[in-house]
Amino acid sequence: MNWDDLRIIAAIRDEGTYAGASARLRIDETTVGRRLSRIERALGLRLFEAADGVRKPTRSCEVVLAHVQAMAAHAAEIGRVSESLPGPVGRLRIASTNAVAEEVLAPHASDFLRANPGLTLQFLTSSENVRFSRWEADLAIRLRKPDKGDFSISRLGDVRIYYFEPITTDGEPVQCAYPDELGATPEMQFLRAKKIRPRCVTDNVRIIRTLIRTHQAAGVLPEHSCADLLGDRRLRATLLPKRRDVWLLVQNHLKRDAATRVTIDWVRACFQQMSRP
Repeated sequence: MNWDDLRIIAAIRDEGTYAGASARLRIDETTVGRRLSRIERALGLRLFEAADGVRKPTRSCEVVLAHVQAMAAHAAEIGRVSESLPGPVGRLRIASTNAVAEEVLAPHASDFLRANPGLTLQFLTSSENVRFSRWEADLAIRLRKPDKGDFSISRLGDVRIYYFEPITTDGEPVQCAYPDELGATPEMQFLRAKKIRPRCVTDNVRIIRTLIRTHQAAGVLPEHSCADLLGDRRLRATLLPKRRDVWLLVQNHLKRDAATRVTIDWVRACFQQMSRP
């Protein structure tokens, strides 16, 4: 049983014939009769009696119709939801790393959502890239430029990167590094140039940040993950000469969608605010 079938009951009652219901709903007359029979079998009830060439609703049908009318009213209200909300309406799935979601987007998300009551954001966070080509996300923020695909790619900006090391420590600090698959990043290029021997390897910047806070470890962090460390007098912060580019991926069919456009503008504003001197 589905809503399309239930609408047939009301159409037959209003029009009095299968032919009238067929014309009203713009479906074949035999389809009207077949769907009505399916509903009657599902309910175990007879809904109409034929009298003088007109289909008259049975008493059981009137009870069913009361519920159908209530459902129709709810369906109409659902259709008017967007009219009652100012601004664009939609649900956007944003894929990014945990650090970007937590430290760049989340601090500004409440203001954005309060200003746009018709929007809902779903954050998809992972160190692995979502399969964007399979529409697992609507927007994606990448710290590496992806290969070309059936989506729009634009540069969001760049991120400053810092190398932190303790000013004083007992012995050599524990050196942190990222996995080999991130070898082309400015972070790993810097660490290789220093010829360090990594003792802790992870793609999670929060783990590296936690180790650095112990003042017994050294590592590289993006600016959005190290604001509290820059003022720590027990740490030496070295700004790397290269910055990390940030890229935005957008599904092509959403590029002109109003909800997507306002969300893209917000994401760009988040990164521009972070990159201010």
